[in-house]
Amino acid sequence: MTNHRITTPFDAQSTAAEVIAGIDLTDRRAIVTGGASGIGIETARALASADAEVTLAVRNLEAGQRAAEDIIASTGNKQVLVAPLDLSDQASVAAFVANWAGPLHILVNNAGIMATPEMRTPQGWEMQFATNHLGHFTLTTGLHHALAAADGARVVSVSSVGHINGEVLFDDIHFQRHPYEPWAAYSQSKTANILFAVEASKRWSADRITVNALNPGRIPGTNLSRHVGDVAGAPASFEPNSTGVSWKNPEQGAATSVLLASSPLLDGFGGHYFEDCNEAGPHQPGIRRGVAAYALDPEKADRLWQASLDTLAS
Repeated sequence: MTNHRITTPFDAQSTAAEVIAGIDLTDRRAIVTGGASGIGIETARALASADAEVTLAVRNLEAGQRAAEDIIASTGNKQVLVAPLDLSDQASVAAFVANWAGPLHILVNNAGIMATPEMRTPQGWEMQFATNHLGHFTLTTGLHHALAAADGARVVSVSSVGHINGEVLFDDIHFQRHPYEPWAAYSQSKTANILFAVEASKRWSADRITVNALNPGRIPGTNLSRHVGDVAGAPASFEPNSTGVSWKNPEQGAATSVLLASSPLLDGFGGHYFEDCNEAGPHQPGIRRGVAAYALDPEKADRLWQASLDTLAS
């Protein structure tokens, strides 16, 4: 960790295209989970515009193919591929990892679900934690060899300002003894995304793999918010006058992901949390921005890594 916050020339209004302007990703290979819509497709589009080979890892192959054709048409880069990936299904994640060959330079863990009604995987795992964290945990650790082979790979973990509403509930991660609460489950999964970046950057520094997390901002109308109307108690960030919230279009929402994935300004920096294209400061009560101290806690990051391994082994 650095003593000073990392800053860039970009801000909340910057777009993915502006962030990646002038960057050449020729011969680089990237994966974007959830790359068929929302900020995922705009992240993939920006990387493809810089001549990267981009694989859209998606649940819906038809939607993924349409997204790929759209990206190819807008960028002229024909190296846009589609592969099946259901992050809630460990067998699907294992198959994706097994089918990957060669180095991987950029992995954007973008896909996610939010505030779902109570759902569980066949193993009994709470669905938001299973999808947002465990699926990406298995994917990223499974691709460690490919990331290490890239000699300078970057992993981007898309979190949320929602992490400030709660930390990982280590005593009952899967709500087996406490009543299920959709926003508590979402918050812990987004905190887990940040803790993963902290721990993975530490464990993999010798492999020159950097991992950072981010808050993309509030992007109305994406698939992520499809369950919000089904549950009560939405955090204040869903109110139009929320203090500190960055409301963005998908191109602006993808900018911080693209910055972390591609900008030379971030060379060698890992284990940080960004928002609006700059490293976030500490969260201040009453303002929906910044990073909670518990999300950067190295002891909690190590504990989550072990809890994840234990869960997957059970």
